[in-house]
Amino acid sequence: MPFPDELERKLEVLEYQPQWPADFDRIAELLRGALGPAAVRIDHVGSTSVPGLPAKDCIDIQVIVPVLDEDELVAALGTIGFRCRPESWNRDDTYDGTPYAKLVFAPPVGGRSCNIHVRAVGTPNARRMLLFRDFLRANETVRDAWGAFKTRLSESVPDLFGYGQIKQPATVVLFEAAELWARTTYWTPGEGI
Repeated sequence: MPFPDELERKLEVLEYQPQWPADFDRIAELLRGALGPAAVRIDHVGSTSVPGLPAKDCIDIQVIVPVLDEDELVAALGTIGFRCRPESWNRDDTYDGTPYAKLVFAPPVGGRSCNIHVRAVGTPNARRMLLFRDFLRANETVRDAWGAFKTRLSESVPDLFGYGQIKQPATVVLFEAAELWARTTYWTPGEGI
């Protein structure tokens, strides 16, 4: 469930917005200041990180840390107003039946809509976020089909929870295609993962 200040936000999938990378840069700079060297890597991920892809106007950022220490992360990100999301689905990602820990932080009250996904270095869920982004950046046909699906879904399902529940099984299929692409192109996530 969103925080009370987020309840008024309308679910809307927009055409790609050219300012999204600059929005990411501003938030990433705040995160770097709060986390210092604990942030091994900060990446723009999710749909707003893919040029040409329609998306909700919410910047997704992945922060890779050496160890997922909730107390330290809550304290550090709390200094700049970010709030740890309490929902169970914001506590782990499950792949092939194995849960991998994560924490997701909401923006400060009144801040730019964003989700800060914090994962530990070397985990499959950290890799998958980058794979998702790079796969969609490299495949215009898949990107356009995914964008059309999300746009139609947002027009027929008015609430964020329902939208996410329906989108999840399609995301699993997309990840399978991305894994095949990664194997055939020898894709790697680069340094820091």
